[in-house]
Amino acid sequence: MYNQLKSNYSYHITSRCNNREFRLTRLECRQIFLYILKKAIIKYDFTLYCICIMSNHIHYLIEPQKAEDIPKIMHYINWYSAMCFNRMLNRTGHFWEKRYHQTSFPNTDIRRGLNTIRYIHANPKTAGMQKGFFYDFSNYGVYERLGDDGITTWHPAFLSLGEDLEECAQKYRQFKININPQKSHRKSFIGGVIYYPN
Repeated sequence: MYNQLKSNYSYHITSRCNNREFRLTRLECRQIFLYILKKAIIKYDFTLYCICIMSNHIHYLIEPQKAEDIPKIMHYINWYSAMCFNRMLNRTGHFWEKRYHQTSFPNTDIRRGLNTIRYIHANPKTAGMQKGFFYDFSNYGVYERLGDDGITTWHPAFLSLGEDLEECAQKYRQFKININPQKSHRKSFIGGVIYYPN
């Protein structure tokens, strides 16, 4: 895994609950997880671009200061959160699957960046949990409404969409409308450029 870690890359990471159990449904679990995530950002000084906490898994899009920090970051988050959740839920044993899943791409890959951001933000919608993109435990509002959640920041791909933040948000709103989970080949158009899903 280490030879796949590169600087100036974004890492889309997915962690799943052990046996894909629905262990993240409680509000308290999600709030505690966000607290742990803030502590991890302070400890390892990485950039968090996207987050979406689902019922049995979590999506992140991050950029570490040093690529080799990825295993350390994930070990810290998963160890700390498992300890807290096991106590809260009065359980023992593995909370997370042993291996998280990661894919990466250079920050200069605008198409891949936009598709990954949209994929993460669309998770609750494509899972049938809700009709729209706004979701209490994703940072979609940071992108569409230019909000500030205190832990995430805009990805370079998003910032490339316009000359100011308002234009970036407006174009991202149009881009996310084109998602269609039933047709993975669907095209999206922004400023004359065609973007394809991953």
